[in-house]
Amino acid sequence: MTKIALVTGGAKGIGAAIVKRLINDGYKVAFTFNHSEEKAQNFVNEFGEKCKAYKLDITDSTAVNEAVDDIEKTFGKIDVLVNNAGIAEQSLFTDISDEMWHKMIETDLSGAFYCSRAVLKYMINRKSGKIINISSIWGEIGGSCEVHYSAAKAGLIGMTKALAKEVGLSGITVNSVSPGVILTDMTRCFDSDTMDELKGETPLNRIGTPEDVAGAVAFLASSDADFITGQDLAVNGGMSI
Repeated sequence: MTKIALVTGGAKGIGAAIVKRLINDGYKVAFTFNHSEEKAQNFVNEFGEKCKAYKLDITDSTAVNEAVDDIEKTFGKIDVLVNNAGIAEQSLFTDISDEMWHKMIETDLSGAFYCSRAVLKYMINRKSGKIINISSIWGEIGGSCEVHYSAAKAGLIGMTKALAKEVGLSGITVNSVSPGVILTDMTRCFDSDTMDELKGETPLNRIGTPEDVAGAVAFLASSDADFITGQDLAVNGGMSI
């Protein structure tokens, strides 16, 4: 039987690479998007019935519940949830406004909470499922001028470890993936000198790709990772600053 995955923020960047990888691995994939409607439609045109796009603001818990219910009823039972949707922002700590702080936490942490809670009512009943959260190296070690982002991603790792303990007896695994410097829209704001510096700080001496992250997600989603839970998998080329 074909397995079903739900990937949030799946229309571009790391999310798009995850959607493509899982489809190529034989999954049917429902994915959410918020603003990238054209890219989402391109996916649907390319993969047809193998994927389904949902326009969704993951900070709206009611909308999240409705989307998950619809996926379960019309697309298939969700076997894997990948909480990928998120935002990033650079700012001095003293310049972070209340609005900036709340938006970051609500998107990068609360969104994953809402989506996980929505799918777990089905996964617990079936006593199976996998949840994979996309965190960040800055959630592990902290990033200067990204305190709100680092805090949200660190919270996501903490949620991963705690939730894994809570739902393990229901046969559900919960893990996170923490990418290092990955070539996406989020890093294209850096100039070439900064990117060269980040490359030099990476032992493998290259910038990561969305496909590098997608490979890690595919592993954690597979049966090869059935005895792995509560772990944070660093996909960072060896960077440890």
